[in-house]
Amino acid sequence: MTAKQDLPVLVGVDGSEPSLAAAVWAAEEAYLRHAPARLVAVGNDSAQDEEVRASLSNAAEHCREKHSQVEVVEEIEHGSPTGALIRCSAEARLLVVGSRGRGNLAEVVLGSVSTAVAMRARCPVAVIRDRRTSFSVGPVVVGVDGSASSRSALQFAFDAATARQADLLAIYAWRPENAGRSRRDVPQRTVWFSLDDAQRELAAQLGRWRESHPDVVVREEVRFGHPVEELVSAASHAQVLVVGHRGMGGFERLLLGSVAHGVLHHAECPVVVVRPGQTT
Repeated sequence: MTAKQDLPVLVGVDGSEPSLAAAVWAAEEAYLRHAPARLVAVGNDSAQDEEVRASLSNAAEHCREKHSQVEVVEEIEHGSPTGALIRCSAEARLLVVGSRGRGNLAEVVLGSVSTAVAMRARCPVAVIRDRRTSFSVGPVVVGVDGSASSRSALQFAFDAATARQADLLAIYAWRPENAGRSRRDVPQRTVWFSLDDAQRELAAQLGRWRESHPDVVVREEVRFGHPVEELVSAASHAQVLVVGHRGMGGFERLLLGSVAHGVLHHAECPVVVVRPGQTT
């Protein structure tokens, strides 16, 4: 079995601008983690291979120009794009996709990443939006809620902060049941107890990771509000936003989890979705 530190950063390529941005981001991540970058393009038949290979070569060239030290591997897979990426993810430390695709990766758009790739991939999944070109400054932001998926997200986030030499901003968002959108709508006694509980929970969740990553500067914030809104706001100037998802349920938002689903659609920065037990 291949050791985790030897596994590549995997990225789906289809020739679109978002997938090119994803490939360059994946090469950066591979550089930071001292790993190879594995670029995969998907074709349905041999007649398409020439076009697929051209898109793949173009993306690989961009990656090598940005990070000449990174080993870049180019591969063509056949079959379903989502199926091929999920299959390849079994031998990857991270799967990276663009927020929208076209051509042979047309189904690997944000919606189907939420329901198929992020749900079934064997490793964490990063979705790269194309609204900004630079994600090299700012903190790593992670959502914390005490769940198993949140604990896996914390491990990824601390490792990412270490690799990027970045601060870590941990967000615990809370809003009592049946509360309105404003904190003024909640009885003050409820605010005190809930806030105190949230702060204790956040500190407890961060404790072991602070010990194992002593060089990471950690900031803790407990915020009143919906987790999606608070995480998106906190990550407005982040290098990456990390969230967990539980991988349960039968509808799109339940499959991915409403928080992961929401931040994928609204966050400006790259978003990494981590399932319980997944590490890099």
